[in-house]
Amino acid sequence: MNMKIKEEKRKSGNLLKEMKEGLNYTFGFAPIKHLLILLGVVSLMGSSYQVLMPVFAKEVLHGGSGTFGFLMGAAGLGALIGAVFLASRETLIKLGRIIPASVFLCGAGLILLSFTKISSVSFILMIFIGAGMMLHTASSNTILQTITDDDKRGRVMSFYTISIMGTAPFGSLIAGSLAKIIGTPYTILIGGISCIVGSFFFYKKLPLLKRMVRPVYVRMGLIPEVVTGIHTASEPAIEQVQLPASHFHDDREKSA
Repeated sequence: MNMKIKEEKRKSGNLLKEMKEGLNYTFGFAPIKHLLILLGVVSLMGSSYQVLMPVFAKEVLHGGSGTFGFLMGAAGLGALIGAVFLASRETLIKLGRIIPASVFLCGAGLILLSFTKISSVSFILMIFIGAGMMLHTASSNTILQTITDDDKRGRVMSFYTISIMGTAPFGSLIAGSLAKIIGTPYTILIGGISCIVGSFFFYKKLPLLKRMVRPVYVRMGLIPEVVTGIHTASEPAIEQVQLPASHFHDDREKSA
């Protein structure tokens, strides 16, 4: 019992050190850092459209609670479609390409939404926006948990939660303040532009990030080319060991 108490005290004393290690690891490894930054940008500027939907439904689409319900339901449908698409994938290879594409899809949907005043068009755009949000969030989560070391995963996922949930209240505050000054459509427009700019910068960094992540995928055996290469390299050795059937036939004839 005494040893257990001492062990708990020792771990508690290293709390600040472990937090510092987690911070250095998270923002010292470029793939993790850029994934979290993009998540923060989208959550801060893009996801804030949700708090504007009641005003958008009433003032822009001239609808009521039913219109608002259909808008959010369409976003939920898009999220479901995105989740089913990701669930149907057998591997996470090339999942990194989905991240900037999904953020661009979400941003483009927000930009088009800011200009439309037709309910049916808005519902369709909300499907794309919801799908983009789900694809981005789930893909980032999957990659982060895959490339993170086991002993650092908890701390990295804490920063993941902060990037999404920690920035959302500030995004809502910014969106509400901007909507009061420049109007709801222009606020949604700014959010969409921010998402597209973020996706562009992430896409520019993608080749470098892929090179840095590749050794992790190789170590985990997730890259098909590596497995195929090993299999091909082992074939000549197998062929050398296996003698042709005619050789055994000739030997039997000689012995006879």
